[in-house]
Amino acid sequence: MSDESKEGLAPQVKICGLTRVDEALACAESGVHAIGCVFYPKSPRCVSTALARELRRALPARVAVVGVFVNEPFSKIMRTVEEGGLDMVQLHGAEPPELVERIRAQGVGVVKAFYANGEPSLEALPSYGNCSCLVEWKGGRLPGGNALAWDWSVVKGVSRERPLVLAGGLTPENVARAVAEAQPDAVDASSGVESSPGRKDPEKVRLFLSAVRRTVSSPAPGKVFDREPREG
Repeated sequence: MSDESKEGLAPQVKICGLTRVDEALACAESGVHAIGCVFYPKSPRCVSTALARELRRALPARVAVVGVFVNEPFSKIMRTVEEGGLDMVQLHGAEPPELVERIRAQGVGVVKAFYANGEPSLEALPSYGNCSCLVEWKGGRLPGGNALAWDWSVVKGVSRERPLVLAGGLTPENVARAVAEAQPDAVDASSGVESSPGRKDPEKVRLFLSAVRRTVSSPAPGKVFDREPREG
């Protein structure tokens, strides 16, 4: 099957932890569907709302800007969404279903993170309605995948119930295998395409996108990161 005939069958791609406008633009030029801005103070990739706003203004409208939060209150999340020009939010802590629904009621898309080996676990998925979910492997000192590859096949079938974003240890070298095993709607990479924490390597991003474009998810993947441009 040619790359052209696979169009619409490969997962979407989000590159997370952007800290520079030029690197975000390089990601956009490679064809990413979304970039992530981390608002977790303990992360080496944490950014300000001002930088998020700068990224949103610099990027083409087709690229969603996703804010990543850990156990923040509704008021702070929504203030950051407005001030930073965010299109969606990604919740990486112990946020309850009620918070997810409250944010979605404001017209903001939500991706809720779960862990294949920890809490919140995959068993909690049904209580979160049909919101998009991100699944990765718990390990290391920070919330998130911490560059740990894992048995991606344990989430195969999740995408039949709700939009699935696969994360954790994804690199240009292994993402094709991960997609084949998990059949996600989208993939999310951070450290696997970096030269150092928070610094994206444009060539690694390009190779990652190229590898993803050669994959096929079945059923045909949904559009987790499609967005309506926010005003401002």
